[in-house]
Amino acid sequence: MKISRIFAHRVELPLVEGSYKWSGGKSVSVFDSTIVGVETDTGLIGYGEVCPLGPFYLPAYAEGVRAGLKELAPHLIGLDPRELAVINHRMDAALKGHPYVKSGIDIACWDLLGKSTSLPVCMLMGGRFGDSVRLYRAISQESPDAMAVKVAGYREAGYTRFQLKVGGDPDTDIERIRAVRAMLQPSDRLVADANTGWTQHEAIRVVRAVRDIDVYIEQPCLTYEECLAVRRHTDHPFVLDENIDHLSMLLRAKADLAMDVVNLKISKLGGLTRTKQVRDLCVSMGIAMTLEDSWGGDITTAAIAHLAHSTPEEFRFTSTDFNSYVTVSIAEGAPCRVQGTMQASCTPGLGITPRADVIGPRIVEVR
Repeated sequence: MKISRIFAHRVELPLVEGSYKWSGGKSVSVFDSTIVGVETDTGLIGYGEVCPLGPFYLPAYAEGVRAGLKELAPHLIGLDPRELAVINHRMDAALKGHPYVKSGIDIACWDLLGKSTSLPVCMLMGGRFGDSVRLYRAISQESPDAMAVKVAGYREAGYTRFQLKVGGDPDTDIERIRAVRAMLQPSDRLVADANTGWTQHEAIRVVRAVRDIDVYIEQPCLTYEECLAVRRHTDHPFVLDENIDHLSMLLRAKADLAMDVVNLKISKLGGLTRTKQVRDLCVSMGIAMTLEDSWGGDITTAAIAHLAHSTPEEFRFTSTDFNSYVTVSIAEGAPCRVQGTMQASCTPGLGITPRADVIGPRIVEVR
């Protein structure tokens, strides 16, 4: 089996709630997603998806995915897509950095590996742990009362994990945390995710003000050193996200006891192959994980589901179903939320089939 063609589609994904807001006044209302196809000389096609959270969250942007594919694809024609280490080695040699560009190709190659072996991706990534994957719901930044009302609604829909977008005015954020926690049951989990939005002194103010609240603190500041300082001033469970963009950073954070949970995003690390490597190391070191991506639709959600379902449950803090946040379905067979959980497909590969009438024409094509 050899790669004969790599192509891409561009799809807009409007949000069900109209907009998504987080720290620093950042917001998105329509996500720009790239669907990547890897076609082989056997006729099999694998699919991946890359959807950055705008150009101002991580060092990634939507047009960069398409431009990067044009650079990478010629170097991959003729390779066997099932040889995932070879594919990733060639991509790293052909394009330094830009892991998010490589992610869609890598996911598509996992889809092909599953289709060629008649196995679901989660089986190839280690097996299926448990019956389902527990989901969190991200709560867009609004007034404390509005966020509390939304949490109550999502709790009725079955969610028991909530990621509260904070990182704004510290006094308002303290109110947000208190208002939302008051809506929850003791067994529910609440994460206050600042997305790097606080300065160090603001973050320390917040964690001291909510020291009596059952809440996780996620990525309070921009730099690793600032986050570590805040970590050392609080006994709240601590989550790192944006700073953990490479295996070396994970090892540094582990050595510094900088976190209790780590957020692993597939495209941030460069695809399922790299994320699985980090995931497996986290399991061996006893670190719990949020397993997700920056954003996306049905194909991204399927990839998340397979990654999460192949992770031992005791290390699987939570995941998310991005396809429930958007108004457009781009593929059949994607996981669907059931009472705050989802399942990875049992069919070969990712278990999805893109909707040709939705994803539109190819805008990148390399043979």
